[in-house]
This record gives sequence, structure tokens and C-alpha cells, in this order.
Amino acid sequence: MTATKGHALAEQRGTDKRVVVQFEDNRHLTRLLGEYDSHLALIEDRLGIGAHAHGNSVILTGPEAPVHLARKVLEQNYARVAKGETVGPGDFDGLIRHIRQENAPSDGQAQIATRRRVIKARTPAQSQYIRALEKIDLVFGIGPAGTGKTYLAVAYAAHCLERGVVERIILSRPAVEAGERLGFLPGDLKEKVDPYLRPLYDALYDVLPPEKVERDMAAGIIEIAPLAFMRGRTLTNAAVILDEAQNTTTMQMKMFLTRLGEGSKMFVNGDPSQIDLPPGVKSGLMEAVGVLDGVPGIEAIRFVNSDIVRRDLVQKIVEAYDKGK
Repeated sequence: MTATKGHALAEQRGTDKRVVVQFEDNRHLTRLLGEYDSHLALIEDRLGIGAHAHGNSVILTGPEAPVHLARKVLEQNYARVAKGETVGPGDFDGLIRHIRQENAPSDGQAQIATRRRVIKARTPAQSQYIRALEKIDLVFGIGPAGTGKTYLAVAYAAHCLERGVVERIILSRPAVEAGERLGFLPGDLKEKVDPYLRPLYDALYDVLPPEKVERDMAAGIIEIAPLAFMRGRTLTNAAVILDEAQNTTTMQMKMFLTRLGEGSKMFVNGDPSQIDLPPGVKSGLMEAVGVLDGVPGIEAIRFVNSDIVRRDLVQKIVEAYDKGK
């Protein structure tokens, strides 16, 4: 049976609205609702309404606006499930954020498709960021931890590699000692800084098949290197990502940005609130954003605390630290 949008029946009960959303295929509905109807519980928590399943229907009760929003979220994610996609809590949370955001882009959630998965933007800022990655050759992503800057940049680089838009991926971070001493770690320089590059490895393995990552790294198609290894190079036909860019100095940032060669795209991400540079050393990230403001072919996307998608508790931690300043 071809699945379609749910059919809704609505009736008013006092100040609350009761909407029954009916779905054609119970197999799709089971995957839509999640284990033990966990996705319905998320909708209830986020929107402050009642939501429970009955047969091939979902019954929504509450104020008209959030009930209408919940119906749209269920119908749109049901359409994804019917196409064979997997939806999780992040997909529900992201769609709720997009629909309820007054200034959300009219064309909805942006997405990145890799061989392993389709990544949907979970906030309007993420949609803005993805669209910038698609259209602009040098993109800055600025904002707190947990907003998805690194993950989306790596996912889009993988997307470009798979489609032949670029020939290789280069991932880099500055090897700044955040209270630790690199000299006491075992191994050569690369082995010393590998722990600092672990978030980039993790993102790669999440969006590409592990065997492809290993094969491409062995062939030099995917390269992960400390920022210091970039000096003197010209990076052509590549997707180049600099993570933790708040820990670059002015000269390091200028050096990195001027590596950009023909056919390449460069994505520079950082969190200005987590600078580990020595006292008195200016971070190159925000300086670069200011200096390059208005230059054609460059765009800076700013994330805020409400864009944190890692989990609710992370957002609360960041907000608590901000208040304590």
C-alpha cells in the first residue's frame, strides 16, 4: 500500500482542540512513533499537549496552535518513513524547531545526503548553515558547543566527495594544549595530536561507511592533519575544514585561509567562548570574520544557545555558564 499523509478529524472541546490523525499503514506508523511511543512522548514534552496512539490513529489534544504543529510534524515524518527513511528523536525535535520558528526559511529544513544517511537540519540556523555550505566557497560557523557545526561540515564534505564535486577531504584543528602538555604524550607529533582530532574521525565514521573511510585515508583522499601541517600548501579541488578555529592566532588563521586553491571549499568553525590560547593572545577567528565581512564569496553563520542540539542538558549547562560570567 502506498502511504500518504495522515487524515485528520478535528473537534473543539472547550479551549482545547482534539484532532485525530489517521494513517494508512500501521507498519510505517509503528516506526514513526518509536519504541514505546517515545516520539509521541517527545511531542507532548516539547509542545505541552496530549498525544497518544489508538489503532492506526494518533489523537492530539490541547491548544489549537501546538496541536496543529504536532499534526504537521507527524505527517511530514510519516512521509519520510514511507519512503524508507529512519526517523529518530532528533528528527522530531528539529522539525518542531523549524515549524515553530517564526523566521524559519520558507523552504523548510535543509538536508545533506550521504551514502550512509540523510542528515536533516535540526534548527533554522542549521538550515542556513547547510545552504551556505552549498552556495559559498568560504563559510564560517560560529557558536557554542553542541550546535552541529563540525558534524554538518564533515557531512557536507562527504557529500561533495561522493558526488565528485571535490577530489579529497582535508580536516584540521589547531593542536592547542587545553591545560594538558603535549610533550608528555607518547608518540610522534601526529600521534600526539590525534586525540584532539577525534571529533572529526567520529563525524566521518558516522556519515560514511567505515571501510570507505579507512580506504580513503590510506589513499590520502581523506587527510586529517594538525593546522601546523598546512603551511606552504595550496589546497585544490578539496573540501577543507578547520575545527576549533577559536584557538588559532591571527597569523595562523591568515595562513590557513590563504591555502584555499581552485575548485576548493573551506569551512571554518569555532566557539569564541572556549578559547584555550595563552593570556593576551588574540583569537584569529572573530578577527577574521570582522576583517572579511562583506567580501563576496564569504559568509559567516552564527549559532546561539537555542541552536544546541546535543541534548537539553548541554543547552542548560551552556546557559548556566553564560549567566555566571
